[in-house]
Amino acid sequence: MNWPQASIRDVAPPERAAVSFNDDQEVWSLSLDQIESQTGRILGKQRVRAGDAGTSTFPFDTEHVLYSKLRPYLNKVVRPDEPGLATTELVPLRPNCGLIDAGFLTFYLRSYSFVQFATNMVAGAKMPRMVMDKFWEHQLPLPPLSEQRRIVELLEQADALRRRRADADSLGTRIVPALFRKMFGEPIRNANGWPTENLLRICSPRQWPTISSRELLESGFPVYGANGRIGFYDSFNHEKATVLITCRGASCGTINVCEPKSYVTGNAMSLDDPDESKITNEFLEWFLRVRGLSDTITGAAQPQITRANLAVVEVLTPPKPLVDTFTDKARAVRRVETEQAASGTNIETLFQTMLYRAFTGELTAGWREAHMKELLSEMEQQARHLNTSRVAA
Repeated sequence: MNWPQASIRDVAPPERAAVSFNDDQEVWSLSLDQIESQTGRILGKQRVRAGDAGTSTFPFDTEHVLYSKLRPYLNKVVRPDEPGLATTELVPLRPNCGLIDAGFLTFYLRSYSFVQFATNMVAGAKMPRMVMDKFWEHQLPLPPLSEQRRIVELLEQADALRRRRADADSLGTRIVPALFRKMFGEPIRNANGWPTENLLRICSPRQWPTISSRELLESGFPVYGANGRIGFYDSFNHEKATVLITCRGASCGTINVCEPKSYVTGNAMSLDDPDESKITNEFLEWFLRVRGLSDTITGAAQPQITRANLAVVEVLTPPKPLVDTFTDKARAVRRVETEQAASGTNIETLFQTMLYRAFTGELTAGWREAHMKELLSEMEQQARHLNTSRVAA
């Protein structure tokens, strides 16, 4: 069966909520940085006095689907669970309940095919935004409402598995810091009175010279920069895994670890040759993660960390057997994280496959065949509703 199609404007026109808030009322103020890319999960609600929200906001309610027009490749689509005020970078879509289910629209906007479409329909280099005329004209499939709800039911079940996988990964990232604090305490306070050694003496912080683009493209070794791995290129300078500090830019002070046989760009500083009689890479990595490096960063407009800045960092050197015990446990957690990452990739692939099948009609083909009579009747009603909506517009 070929589903009819309709434009986004026809089925979910732009319409702000009719709700109003008193100036002194605490409301949810939704900005793009609260929205997790790809999933639409809210990472943490921020509340403000309605009177302080500013003019670049609009009211929304729980009947909306909110779509981010800024950097559409980040795939930020939200179904709010309470009213609030949102940044104008979000577009308020009001699904016509006689034509489209809000959940169906949400999953469609998150689908790979639509994200690819949106990514190709942007204007602006530094701050690419969706060209809204193209957005409103986009034709989306319009199954009967009961089939839409069946599709949403199946996708929500799959998405729940995806979210549980993400929650498990999040839990894993909290295990090692908690273990470090339990075994060694807070690094700066050093309540246990562990001996310390200056970071510049216990390892060799250094930045590496930039190599040419031609050299970078000739082979297949990974490159690490400010935000971890950034690609596979030529040349390497590390035979062992090495702790890295981001030393320039907005993520200055971030800790990463590069794998053996890899190249490090000038945006990151490698902590080479740690004194293995006292510490391990794993201990150094988590000591720095737990301690933080905010006191080593200079420059407001262009944050940076230099080798000299690191002179303030005193590294704990507890008894080596204790360090080795921590290292073994940290490595065990990392192995589990690697396995989880592979599992998460598989789940994500399956979910994207389901999304594709959902909007091509394959996912509900058997269900549709069993309910064909009812669906045909629904489609007739839906067509009349769509024609009425177009005339009214």
